[in-house]
Amino acid sequence: MCRLPLQRRRWVLASGLMSALGVRGIFFVPRQNMSAMAVPQYWLMKSEPDECSIDDALAAPGQTVPWTGVRNYQARNFMRDDMRVGDGVLFYHSSCAEPGIAGIARVASGARTDPTQFDPESPYFDAKSKPDAPRWQLVDVQALRKTRVLGLGEMRAVPELAGMQVLKRGNRLSITPVTEEEWWVIGRLLVQPIEQPNPASRAGVPEENQ
Repeated sequence: MCRLPLQRRRWVLASGLMSALGVRGIFFVPRQNMSAMAVPQYWLMKSEPDECSIDDALAAPGQTVPWTGVRNYQARNFMRDDMRVGDGVLFYHSSCAEPGIAGIARVASGARTDPTQFDPESPYFDAKSKPDAPRWQLVDVQALRKTRVLGLGEMRAVPELAGMQVLKRGNRLSITPVTEEEWWVIGRLLVQPIEQPNPASRAGVPEENQ
């Protein structure tokens, strides 16, 4: 049997996975092949859908929105120091009736000053932040595809996702890094249909006897 080298096989599988999600372009590039390129990273970014949902992002010009309102230093540092254009993003709906991953996106810009910190009418106004020494930054995020909602309960049931920051007790960060393996596992889950229980089945009763 002809068998592709491991990294090539993973590249092909990743292409198929992203195609199944309806996403053009490939987020997964083996690190061994990235000597002349920036290594892609992956992120989970939370947004309250009342403020900006995956539908809102898809409807925005260029399907791109500025990720305003981050007021946690660690999350800010992720954007400022670690994010690069092209990084993969899991677009997560938070503080809503059905929280969970709701879409696939990408980082579309480098970090820049978040103007909402200087706007007294904004809920994200920071009176201590000055234009000549801004505290807060943002990146642009381009929505690529809406997915089914992958909730916390379903993610907690997958052993490979046990280390995800979003699943850890007490985690309140709006931006958290996602490992390459977690990105793969979540991608597979998003293209799988949710199993629907048989409404006629009853616990302990063989289906043919119902």
